[in-house]
Amino acid sequence: MKKFLITLSLALCGLAHAQMAPADPSLFKALGEKAGLVRLVDDFTTRLLADGRTAPQFKETKIPHFKEMLVDQFCQVSGGPCAYKGADMKAAHANLDIAKRDFNALVEILQQSMDAQGIAFGAQNRLLAQLAPMHREVITVK
Repeated sequence: MKKFLITLSLALCGLAHAQMAPADPSLFKALGEKAGLVRLVDDFTTRLLADGRTAPQFKETKIPHFKEMLVDQFCQVSGGPCAYKGADMKAAHANLDIAKRDFNALVEILQQSMDAQGIAFGAQNRLLAQLAPMHREVITVK
């Protein structure tokens, strides 16, 4: 049921673009602020690199830079004081041949990381709702 609700949330959120910087910082606080996001991204990256479905996409990635950019992006979309200064999602994922199944695997791994970090289900869904519209720019293989 949980995966169905999150999948449904992603589908519904894909219908409208979310703002990159919500005015309400409550999600940022629910995620543990910057320190919590660093822990989440550390866990998430470890899982991405260990999972056979996603690891190949990261073989050429400069992991420290990836982590820094992801923390800033999660911080900004969750209403925190950070400013994401990385490439836009379309440019960052161009020529990577990312299919819907790849995107779904990444979301599944992010859910596992949020569970492992003790992030409340509601906060998980709120973060996923902020990130979901990016799928249009990330998925390149139809």
